[in-house]
Amino acid sequence: MKNFMDEDFLLQSESAKTLYHDFAEKMPILDYHCHISPKEIAEDRHFDTITQVWLGGDHYKWRLMRAFGVDEKYITGDASDKEKFMMFAKCLGKAVGNPLYHWAHLELRKYFGYNGILNEKTAEEVYDICNKVLQAPDMSVRKLIKMSNVTLICTTDDPVDSLEWHDKIKADTSFDVKVLPAWRPDKAKNISKPEFVSYLDTLSEVSGVKIDSFKSLKEALRVRFDYFASKGCNVTDHALEYVMYYPASDDEVEAIFAKRLSGAELTKEEDLKYQTAFMIFEGEEIAKRDWVMQLHFGCKRDNNTPMYKKLGPDTGFDTIDAYYPMGELADFLDALHSRKILPKTILYSLNPSDNKIINTTLNAFNEGPTVAKIQQGSAWWFNDTKFGMEQQLLSVAESGNLSGFVGMLTDSRSFTSYTRHDYFRRILCNFLGSLVENGEYPAEDMSILGEIASDISYNNAVRYFNFPLETR
Repeated sequence: MKNFMDEDFLLQSESAKTLYHDFAEKMPILDYHCHISPKEIAEDRHFDTITQVWLGGDHYKWRLMRAFGVDEKYITGDASDKEKFMMFAKCLGKAVGNPLYHWAHLELRKYFGYNGILNEKTAEEVYDICNKVLQAPDMSVRKLIKMSNVTLICTTDDPVDSLEWHDKIKADTSFDVKVLPAWRPDKAKNISKPEFVSYLDTLSEVSGVKIDSFKSLKEALRVRFDYFASKGCNVTDHALEYVMYYPASDDEVEAIFAKRLSGAELTKEEDLKYQTAFMIFEGEEIAKRDWVMQLHFGCKRDNNTPMYKKLGPDTGFDTIDAYYPMGELADFLDALHSRKILPKTILYSLNPSDNKIINTTLNAFNEGPTVAKIQQGSAWWFNDTKFGMEQQLLSVAESGNLSGFVGMLTDSRSFTSYTRHDYFRRILCNFLGSLVENGEYPAEDMSILGEIASDISYNNAVRYFNFPLETR
């Protein structure tokens, strides 16, 4: 029996141990997609309690607590920080098989020096230990980032954002981690949302372009594209129900846009035609700037209407959406490719059943000098588990070029989530090591596998995104 989460945690062979300890473990972290706050980085926020670091905004933990029947008071309600932590610890102690169990203990060890077990019995001790650590003058947001060996972070930013906090971070020479914006234009894409028209007013104001047509919307967005580029942005992110392809003429799209501005409700087909036109425009602008386009799809969001009205989005009530025509993904990529405006693209589906579909589809469009120009992103959200990561790695390896994969990202709102990179690297090295142990890859080429492990852990992302960093 192996010891609980020892130095060889998840490494089931000598080959895996060699790949991890000699190669992947030492690599820095490049977090090209996350949801942490640039304001908190600029202000170098200090947290008063472990609850603020762990439970504030982390819907992974909220979902777990709800599954244990915990009253919402102790999740997002007005219970004290200590009460919330105690309740989470009680749940975690019984969360057998859940990746949160591993993530939490990795974080406790790395950031708080606690090597014990968190459960209902130890909760008060752990709470006091962590809070004492957080009181140290240098135990701040930036300290957590530096402790994680992070070199670059891409936040998630709306086209109307001023990016003022990015400017302040860049101006502070005492902090050498690069923090860049990422373009997230969902509010301009979601034409049927109630707030769409008021959002256009805001976009008009910040761009200096009066938006009264789809043509003028595109003009306003180009202004903001250029502004984001001036701040170092070179990556986008789009949240889609699915990757649609409902082509329409320019006149038809303009008529749909005018109908929405008049206050009329659009049909589902009209909505999809607008979104298709919008995403074709986005692809063209992204390709023109040699940025990377990230597409996240397959999620049905905000399913619990009463809780959505009470708490808003991103509070733990989303689910996998398995009902959509994946053939339209190929049609969309082909539409961009045929126009010679297909940018480097990373595809993430929340439905793990799509792994093989994604990888066979993207390989129809991988041509030219860029290594793995179109690729599947890391196992996303409900899939960033041990099994989910293994399945994603296997699918990419079987269908394409695993050695060109850009690797892990946090996609998190927590500054202690960087241990997920360590979790991923252990799983990656165990997967690669198993090929050697099973006689599927020669042991004599361990140096090549080591290079692959290092590249997936860090170097591939540096090259693929053209970030201003050196490979290691």
